[in-house]
Amino acid sequence: MKNVGLDFGTTNSALAIAEPGGSSVLASFQSEEGERSTTFRSILYFSAEERGPDRRHLAVAGPDAISKYLAADGKGRLIQSMKSHLASDSFTHTTILGRIYKLDDLIAILVRRLSEAAERNLGELGARVVVGRPVHFSGAKDKKDDDLAINRLRSAIEKAGFEQITFEFEPVAAAYQYEQNLDHDELVLIGDFGGGTSDFSLIRLGPHAKQKEDKHSNILGNDGVGIAGDAFDSRIVMNVVAPKLGLGSEYKSLGKILPAPLWLYHRLSNWHHVSFLKDKQTMGMLAQVRTSSLEPEKIDALLHIIKHDLGYKLYRSVEGTKVALSNQDISDFSFQDLPIVIKEKVRRLEFEAWIQSEISSIESCVNKLLERCNVVPRDVDSVFLTGGSAFVPLVRRLFGQKFGVDRLRGGEELTTVARGLALRALAD
Repeated sequence: MKNVGLDFGTTNSALAIAEPGGSSVLASFQSEEGERSTTFRSILYFSAEERGPDRRHLAVAGPDAISKYLAADGKGRLIQSMKSHLASDSFTHTTILGRIYKLDDLIAILVRRLSEAAERNLGELGARVVVGRPVHFSGAKDKKDDDLAINRLRSAIEKAGFEQITFEFEPVAAAYQYEQNLDHDELVLIGDFGGGTSDFSLIRLGPHAKQKEDKHSNILGNDGVGIAGDAFDSRIVMNVVAPKLGLGSEYKSLGKILPAPLWLYHRLSNWHHVSFLKDKQTMGMLAQVRTSSLEPEKIDALLHIIKHDLGYKLYRSVEGTKVALSNQDISDFSFQDLPIVIKEKVRRLEFEAWIQSEISSIESCVNKLLERCNVVPRDVDSVFLTGGSAFVPLVRRLFGQKFGVDRLRGGEELTTVARGLALRALAD
């Protein structure tokens, strides 16, 4: 039976298997264009044109979902950031092209497609898997919400075909991988920055820690906050994109001048909500706003994005700008889908000002973890940062200033957790 680790992420997912000697192998995934990657986009696309034998609209996942979506010109339905809904008891189901799907059904489809793709180069995976989970799920207010999320995720993984499921905190999984190259003992702070959550573990690692029968006794503490890459993206949308789509504009209603509904733009700025704006009630309300808007061309642009399901295209432009700002002081934001053309220069200093409150929340979470474990920054030997948002300069500056730049470690930011989960499966 293989030692399988599954990192189901908000934006990207990955799968790895561990060998008895302690090495791990990542699954690689091929797109229709022939490109290969060790990450699998956590995206589903339901084709409006193609149907299966049961007359259901066919769903594709990962890189194929992106290809189908880009070629379909808004005729199907794109679903992304499903993990961000797991803790929400208000999300019970959604209707996609006339069919009702529960959240665990959607995630099951994605995990099943990912597993099938992984088996093409790793062989049959078997029935046992260790799955990553955040310390606190995005949007979770208490233990009840976290429990709801775990139960839904377990149901989805079971529906995807796995029978023996173990969950492990994502930063703890990253620690298993980081420890592989340690020849001495360290007290390490692991920071895992995903799409929806930032999670932290304070853990003792190294030769002596490995010898302990109960590996979890090495963990001093875990904590997390529902803020990460998606929240940073949201700030770019609200400051650069939304004003071009009507944020701040006004319309007339019953003799009064009212602002365009703010909640629409908050939804637009959260990728996991964009696809759900395309419902009759929202579209009808927007049509009414448009008829009496003082800037109707901006509402037309918003309607165009929703009607043509352009959330992913918009996301790509935002993500490209964010990534560029990790390497340069200024970036050109560009989004075009005629008649919409948005071109703006974004400065890193502006972006860092926009995300300052999120950075403060991350710092507060780390401070609480250290205090609860009775540890001060100088006691921490290394800080291992993983996940896509670990590249954001302001994130790295926060940890460099608190612990010292010389203590920061990184590498394989998008696949460390999957490798660690496989090693965790090997240790069972």
